[in-house]
Amino acid sequence: MNAHDLYVVSPYLAMAGAAALVIILDLFLPVSGRGGRGRGLLPYAAFLLLAGPFVLSLIQFYDLGDAANLVRGGDAGSDGAEASILLGSLSVDRFALFFNFLVTGAAALVVLASTEYVRLMPRFQGEYFGLLLFSATGMMLLAAATELITIYVALELTTLPLAALGAFLLNGRSSEAGIKFLIIGAISSALMLYGMALVFGFTGSTQLSDISSAVARAGGGGAFGNYALLVGLVLLVAGFGFKISAAPFQMWVPDVYEGAPTPVVAFLSVASKAAGFAVLLRVMFTGFFDVSLDWAVLMAALAAASMTIGNVVAIAQSNIRRLFGYSTIAHAGYLLVGVAAGVGTAQSGPETPVFASIGPDSVLFYLGAYTAANLTAFFAIAAIGQRVGGDRISDYAGLVTRSPGLAIILALALIALIGVPPTGIFIAKLYVFTAAVDSGLAWLAIVGVVNSAVSAYYYVRIIRVMFLGQPPAIYQDGGARSARSAAPWAAMGLAAAALVFMGVAPGFVMGAAGAAVRALGV
Repeated sequence: MNAHDLYVVSPYLAMAGAAALVIILDLFLPVSGRGGRGRGLLPYAAFLLLAGPFVLSLIQFYDLGDAANLVRGGDAGSDGAEASILLGSLSVDRFALFFNFLVTGAAALVVLASTEYVRLMPRFQGEYFGLLLFSATGMMLLAAATELITIYVALELTTLPLAALGAFLLNGRSSEAGIKFLIIGAISSALMLYGMALVFGFTGSTQLSDISSAVARAGGGGAFGNYALLVGLVLLVAGFGFKISAAPFQMWVPDVYEGAPTPVVAFLSVASKAAGFAVLLRVMFTGFFDVSLDWAVLMAALAAASMTIGNVVAIAQSNIRRLFGYSTIAHAGYLLVGVAAGVGTAQSGPETPVFASIGPDSVLFYLGAYTAANLTAFFAIAAIGQRVGGDRISDYAGLVTRSPGLAIILALALIALIGVPPTGIFIAKLYVFTAAVDSGLAWLAIVGVVNSAVSAYYYVRIIRVMFLGQPPAIYQDGGARSARSAAPWAAMGLAAAALVFMGVAPGFVMGAAGAAVRALGV
């Protein structure tokens, strides 16, 4: 391992180091008063430590220049020597760095928003922030991984801390959420591992570039050239479906969203989804792009099912966190519309996949806009839940009369999630549906528009309850309490500003998304 190797992996080492330092710092901070005044410094320490991976990623971003990547592990260096420690397992390119910024930003906002929430777990604050940052390390590695074993290890590093965080409240619902997430995550990981084993057996390699070459050489003669590859791909798609909470692999979502700590759910809903789509795009476009399969039809079917199931079932929910669980399934469907639009069948030759103009770009832009909107919503839900003492939509009745700021912020997030201008998701849906039409999937764009209209019903219902509902007795008795810290409000404000900025001036993020996608060879 040489100095260049350390430089290449420095953002990931910095994130893991930040997680370890937070846990170590927790051992030396005094515990005094309710929740521990000394340990009240932990979220701010974790927030400051996140500057390390962010700055290192920024340095690498500018170092790239016009190059495709800093290093692909198997490439030869300038002296002809192989880049030793990476061995083809990572590709530090603009695609990976885009998700470095996205995950680091989401983690920073969640850390700030957790300053009040962690008072419910005074004994485990160090472990809470440490696990959060370890999971972020896995998400960053997922976006850069170009080798199947590395992908599997990064997925486990992402999933296992989130399972522990889901059970952190140590009550019945939280423990149930953690156990369900752990069990379903183990099943999906097993499916992926079996799929990877079959792919390795057929191609003789775990490197995505070598897999692509082997698949291209296989040609016809059976399904994809080999039935083992068929089964392996099915298992891989099923495993990724669990990770991105797409139908029909979404059964874990509502229970986990209802029982896990709200900031953890916020992080899971955006950063984990972003990492899942990052690895899906890289695996599909780098490793299996030459498989003789109409990828557009497969992804379009998953997209239509996810949008429809998520939106229709969300209508019947009375718990706001379960409602957002089904909402995130629907948004996984919208994102899959962009994936489906990104690959189609060329007219000039049979079974030759081609990229649509803005399909993959729209997926990355949508992930950025969805991150801002969903974080805003969940930060508001966490603050409101502490005031009203419940998560039922009926508990939000008349919220505007008691906490007008929170009511307005949540309403803005809900309007953004519908896709109303001038918010980022409006632009994101416009890009996604345009890409679908350009790729010959006009029917899928129509399904998406109809589902967006359906989603307006349950989002607007929450707004109506907050602004027109009769306040319950808890408000009349003065049950609401003021926040002790300005940090959660700062996190909400930053997330809300981002969702509006991406709607008013989408060019900056869309340009970054386009540069990131070109690193995949698009």
